[in-house]
Amino acid sequence: MNGSDRPTAVRTTDYHTAGEPFRIVADAPRLTAATVAEKRLEAMRSPEVDGLRSLLCSEPRGHADMYGGFVVEPDDEGADLGVLFWHSDGFSTACGHGTIALGTWAVNTGRVPVDPSGTTEVVIDVPSGRVRCRVRTDAEGRATSAAFVNVPSFHLHSEVPVSTPAGTLRASISCGGALYASVRPLDLGLRVRPENLPELIALGRQIKAALETTEYAKHPTDPRINGIYGVIFAEDLGTDADDNPVQRNVTVFAGGQVDRSPCGSGTASRMATLAAEGRLHSGNRLIHHSIIGSTFTGRILAETEVHGCAAVIPEITGSAHLTGEHTFVVGPDDPLVPGFVLR
Repeated sequence: MNGSDRPTAVRTTDYHTAGEPFRIVADAPRLTAATVAEKRLEAMRSPEVDGLRSLLCSEPRGHADMYGGFVVEPDDEGADLGVLFWHSDGFSTACGHGTIALGTWAVNTGRVPVDPSGTTEVVIDVPSGRVRCRVRTDAEGRATSAAFVNVPSFHLHSEVPVSTPAGTLRASISCGGALYASVRPLDLGLRVRPENLPELIALGRQIKAALETTEYAKHPTDPRINGIYGVIFAEDLGTDADDNPVQRNVTVFAGGQVDRSPCGSGTASRMATLAAEGRLHSGNRLIHHSIIGSTFTGRILAETEVHGCAAVIPEITGSAHLTGEHTFVVGPDDPLVPGFVLR
């Protein structure tokens, strides 16, 4: 992004979902591919679109852990909008916290009219498929919480040994729109606590690198989803009085980013694994806490089968909150474009 290719101003609306940022760009550069999944590949090849992603993720306008989305045309008239999710390492195939933020934004801005029943459905095409976000509103029509119905999520592999400099961990591989590896940090004596975050980030990178080129990082049918997108460090806190499994997690994804929320698509992946283990079923819920103490609640709406695997249809509930509306200016003589990333 140099010279005449630079935008003079970029407008964004910023939300956080359970502490994780989501920067919405409603006036993104136009993409011509037929589907959102194909638009993602087009965006990855486009210097203009990928340059805008880099600009908004990089300092001094962003930071290493920034997350956001470009609003694009949906696959067809059955959806209200499409979205390309992005972060400092590129474009992802799924993002639950972003889906909650987008549904909330669509209702709060009037892009999707408020349903007088108090629950408004926002249908969003994401690269991994079509998701439905059910936004709950108060008497004045303001969004108070949102629940999204994810794509079918399924468990693939159990107890996969992964060697790290700190010791061997065993990973569960599952898909909630992207592939995740879940490990038990307590096996190495680590709790999911902010003070342990540097060590968890290092471990997350090591685990991802160890699995990335193996058969465990392959989607059963769609090579576009190949690769371990995130590593979930899951700390089991037992069950509550209603037999709901309670867990605290932190997800390290992409090139070492940290999800401040409980991670939406990661929660769907954990639900698939817990269902495969017999711990989660239609009669209970997953209470999923983040490293900062925020919470998503997940419940299984239905059981199905995809790609020859038993799968669940997860619904995940959280809330998103407006943090600001911004106009980022790009000066013609600014030497720091798109910027830099320090971690």
